[in-house]
Amino acid sequence: MVAILAVTALAVTAGAVFVVLRPSETPAQARTVTPDQRRDMTVRDLARLAPQADLSQASPPPVTPTPVAVATGGPGITLTPPRLFVVSPSTLPERVKQDIARLGHVQKVDSFDGGAVRLSGATLNLLAVEPARFRAWAPRAVADQPRVWEALNRGELVADSAATGRLGLVLGARYQVDAGPVLRVAASAPFGLLGVDGLVSAETGRRLGLLPGVALLVNGPEKEVAAMEAGVREALGPGAQVVVVGGSRTVRARTAKARTEQVKERAATRATVGRPGSYLELYRKAAAVCPGLSWTVLAAIGQVESSHGRNNGPSSAGALGPMQFMPATWKVYGVDGDGDGVSDIWSPYDAVPGAANYLCANGAGQGGKKLEKAVWFYNHSWAYVNKVLSTAQAYARAYP
Repeated sequence: MVAILAVTALAVTAGAVFVVLRPSETPAQARTVTPDQRRDMTVRDLARLAPQADLSQASPPPVTPTPVAVATGGPGITLTPPRLFVVSPSTLPERVKQDIARLGHVQKVDSFDGGAVRLSGATLNLLAVEPARFRAWAPRAVADQPRVWEALNRGELVADSAATGRLGLVLGARYQVDAGPVLRVAASAPFGLLGVDGLVSAETGRRLGLLPGVALLVNGPEKEVAAMEAGVREALGPGAQVVVVGGSRTVRARTAKARTEQVKERAATRATVGRPGSYLELYRKAAAVCPGLSWTVLAAIGQVESSHGRNNGPSSAGALGPMQFMPATWKVYGVDGDGDGVSDIWSPYDAVPGAANYLCANGAGQGGKKLEKAVWFYNHSWAYVNKVLSTAQAYARAYP
């Protein structure tokens, strides 16, 4: 599924991004049918399988975040609210962190481990933190809640309030992490870091296999956010992502709107595919949205994500439609593929060229390692990349 994320990543358009996802098959499934056998059973259905554009589907109702009581008192803490949230695909070098710390207006930086885990069928983006250090980065209402920090010290999970409601997590319940330990959801709090579903302690993060030093928080004057963001992006180079957080809503909204309009303007000139009568033809036409992208990659993603529209969601993480877009990502990369004046996340005629548009924005048309990384951005999992590319090879053999 798209978006930011066993262990996965976060995308700037929807939040931030983390790294590494384990295969979703259960051991019983793996023993019964091999991956090659599964591909052989599915690759030959494209020519006869007609897309179904169900425009009557409605998005799931919004979930009201679990309210959090504001505690009073507590130890005196000098808060340093984050202005920028940086997520890197790999550990940030110490030199880069020092360069960012020396930028004008930057007053404090701190790095943390991060990643995503599969927990009872849902994917959670997590930060692994030292509670005493991270507390200064939390909103005052959260910093003053002893139960949050005590839970982290006990090795338990503190979920973000929005994630608790969205994923149906039950406070006090224990959940099995895929191929990992059991985590108890001990508390819920609004951390305000877009794309982060919860916190665990640094020690728990190591047990979960989260990646060291991939997340960075940056503090400085709110009025200088734009200047800090430009400097941080230059210091990081390509690959890492920078999200404006905290109270700088005006800057964040203006930047997001400008980027959205730029992407939509580019997409609108190259996304018309009409209404082909089969998925095979649809994937082939949609690939033209991204010169250099093979239609077989789109077909493989369509197979892995929804079995070509047979399972359109919503997923447990909130992804929708035949190409399983997160709504926030769709707002940026979604297109009107059939020219009906609507960019519809549920319609394959829009979703498939939208997926090509998203892949192209991440370099898929260049092939090779760029293609691999573009597919990784689609689901932030190297296991997912391997599955998609091997399925694409099977489609190339079935439809030479």
